[in-house]
Amino acid sequence: MLLKEVALENYTNLPAAVAAGAQRIELNDNLAVGGTTVSRGVMSEAAKYTQEHGVSLITMIRPRGGNFVYNDTELKIMEADLLQAQSLGVDGVALGALTADGNLDTEAMELLIGAAGGMSITFHMAFDALAADQQATTIDWLVDHQVDRILTHGGPLSQSIDDCLPQLKATIEQAAGRIQILPGGGITAANVAHITTALNVNQAHGTKIIDY
Repeated sequence: MLLKEVALENYTNLPAAVAAGAQRIELNDNLAVGGTTVSRGVMSEAAKYTQEHGVSLITMIRPRGGNFVYNDTELKIMEADLLQAQSLGVDGVALGALTADGNLDTEAMELLIGAAGGMSITFHMAFDALAADQQATTIDWLVDHQVDRILTHGGPLSQSIDDCLPQLKATIEQAAGRIQILPGGGITAANVAHITTALNVNQAHGTKIIDY
């Protein structure tokens, strides 16, 4: 069974995506900058709708576009958004924090994981912004801290997903079944079967992964 996670902007297309067979929704604002946190109202209605229809809801926790290096105020904002998501019954969150030199910001991540309070956690495409020699140790750290999955394109988004398959395969090998690897970025309804078969994975992520 192939699980298709649809990245949506705001609430607008959520009912149509669910009707078309989306099993998991990643809820964002501002997809043009890679997704930011939605308002409380949007989060609340989306949580109600997905709960009623038996669909998982992942909400993006990201205070702004740009890089994944956050200051203390931004981390406080993310912490408040995490507590709100938890109180609304959201199933999971997508987040990530790096240091200025391209390493995992373990201090920030510990704070955010603590605030997530048991919700499922996706480490998002900040993974692709890590220094290449940091990816393996980051996987180990995320496994040790019970992070559920890593959303990755396997390279810069300017590269096609097909060109990224070798790197994605290497990441899946490093993960060795300890953490889910969720491929995304350029996966559409037309190529999702090809990509997931090539990678031997049972889930994929995209804005156009289903037609609705």
